[in-house]
Amino acid sequence: MKIPHTEYPRPQLKRDSYLNLNGEWFLGHVKQGESLEYQHKIIVPFSPESKASGLGNLILKPNEVLFYKREFEISSEFLKDITFLHFGAVDYSCICYINGVEVGYHQGGFLPFFFNVSKAIKIGKNEIRLTVTDPTDTATQSRGKQKLKRGGIWYTPQSGIWQTVWLESVSEDYIQNIKITPNIETKSVDLEINSDTDVITIQILDGNEVIAESSKKTCTVPIPNMILWSPENPKLYDIRIKTKNDEVTSYFGMRKFSIGYDGKFKRLYLNNKPYFHNGLLDQGYWSEGLLTPPDDESMINEIRLMKEMGFNTLRKHIKVEPLRWYYHCDRLGMLVWQDFVCGGGPYETWKVAYLPFIGWKTDDTKHRFLNRTDEKGKKEFIEEMNQTVNLLYNTVSLSVWVLFNEGWGQFDSVNLTKKLKNLDSTRTIDSVSGWYDQGKNSSELKSLHLYYQKLKVPKKEDRVIVLSEFGGYSLKTEGHVYDDKKLFGYKILPNKETLHYEYKKLIENELIPLIPKGLSASIYTQVSDVEEEINGIVTYDRKVVKFDIPFMQELNSKLKYD
Repeated sequence: MKIPHTEYPRPQLKRDSYLNLNGEWFLGHVKQGESLEYQHKIIVPFSPESKASGLGNLILKPNEVLFYKREFEISSEFLKDITFLHFGAVDYSCICYINGVEVGYHQGGFLPFFFNVSKAIKIGKNEIRLTVTDPTDTATQSRGKQKLKRGGIWYTPQSGIWQTVWLESVSEDYIQNIKITPNIETKSVDLEINSDTDVITIQILDGNEVIAESSKKTCTVPIPNMILWSPENPKLYDIRIKTKNDEVTSYFGMRKFSIGYDGKFKRLYLNNKPYFHNGLLDQGYWSEGLLTPPDDESMINEIRLMKEMGFNTLRKHIKVEPLRWYYHCDRLGMLVWQDFVCGGGPYETWKVAYLPFIGWKTDDTKHRFLNRTDEKGKKEFIEEMNQTVNLLYNTVSLSVWVLFNEGWGQFDSVNLTKKLKNLDSTRTIDSVSGWYDQGKNSSELKSLHLYYQKLKVPKKEDRVIVLSEFGGYSLKTEGHVYDDKKLFGYKILPNKETLHYEYKKLIENELIPLIPKGLSASIYTQVSDVEEEINGIVTYDRKVVKFDIPFMQELNSKLKYD
């Protein structure tokens, strides 16, 4: 059997020690309180709800438990002072055992975590077991667009292990973390190395050539003959960091994201120049793997296709991807807007879809209206916000943080924007994407979602104006739809020719004229179909591209500042 996702999963902190635990595991699926039975075999890291797992449609309900088990071999050459067991993501709550010893407990469905298993692991044969529960949308934890009763813009839930499981073993003086902050004004990069030793060497490389060095854990390193990173020229520099017994590699790009004034309007700036963000909403759902991409090459091909069409931005919608996805955006040159994963109480349609269209407003410090009275859930969201920033801070391509979307789980956005800015002052913040904007004291952006109305921008707006969702023009592609009868789209069109005609009219007649009126970004819905939602550039199975590439290239070439 071919093992899925064998590539090293953490490109910005890479070391030689790596043992991949993906592949075939035993799986038990029982109601809580029932005796354990391993009825299935599953392909990790795919969720049991996905076809790629070998199961498909095994929906974990809130009163049920998943039990994972597998054996693996450890050689004496692999083991060093400390051994860590890593999980890319497990949805939602899990307890882990190695050789019958409990090594850790974790809650949170979208972020990586690890356990120190040094005392439990041994040379030779080992056993790992994992117990998983997931309330999906019956509780207030971060869950995104998963729903037990899926349909429309709500999708099949997934649970359990859905990103790579792996082991590494390190010395006591290992490099724990790196924080990288480029500064294009001073032509230098700030580095903060977290390690328990002060004996350290740092080398900056341009290709194979060492261009700068340091021996301090906190340092500012000049970059000679600096070349700026951009989507048009995604230049990356490599870093090699060594202690006496450990060595890691990483990378960075010299770029700057900011807001500037072009004489008429505030604009999004890249490297101190106005830069129009022309992008797509990207939900990262796959027909075979749900939230898990089928393989590394599929992620690469999709980013390349969108770039070939002329887009320069992907808004990663209410999902944190495997770290390799961000690596590919960095090296291929694709800007990323990163949503935080939302939770809270039920997303009531009349509050988050209907009322905003008649101009309804609400103060999001009054938590009851948007179903955010849960103290535990709010605390967890803030903790995950901190973790997400720490995880993705070094991502070269990440330009915008998106705090809340369309009121889903929204609360205290003014205060949380301040917290987020303190965590990361190098990115722009879209506090409230869509509606329930809290005004000028909150978001740096005036963020619009326009689907059923003619595209327009507000007058006398002194913030950066972005169209963070629009379009959604839809085409049913026979033989490539999730459900032949149930279809969702904002404007369903009968054939490819009509789709091209309507899309061109939208871009040329409505979108492009807004750029000289202050528009700084546009995010079209969306990269791919998702289940019965058929408004993708490509189909859900990624087998059909609905738009001709030269057609998209020509239109996208016009989406820029004069």
